[in-house]
Amino acid sequence: RAMERTLVLLLLSLAVAQSFSHQRGLIFSLDNGELCLQSAQCKSKCCHRTSGLSLARCANKAIEFQECSPKSLYGVYYKCPCEQGLTCEADSSLVGSITNTNYGTCQDPQKSSK
Repeated sequence: RAMERTLVLLLLSLAVAQSFSHQRGLIFSLDNGELCLQSAQCKSKCCHRTSGLSLARCANKAIEFQECSPKSLYGVYYKCPCEQGLTCEADSSLVGSITNTNYGTCQDPQKSSK
């Protein structure tokens, strides 16, 4: 009987947490400035930290001529990737990806090809 009550309480709390998370964005669809663990949680798709010891927060993607990272193995960036339509001209080596030092600059490929 105690096991059934525990199971019912667990399922009920999961259902409440699930509905609450969609309404308030506690897990996904987080706004800029909110704490995050992965870029997939952010509306902007960039979970950014300023240093290895800082907390990561959702941030805007990089605009043209701003510093950027082409991708992150961990889902958290020191420099956000570029906005849609821009490319990050950077060293895309594996070592750069692992150490998060593969920074570049956002460029418009349409302008550079002309």
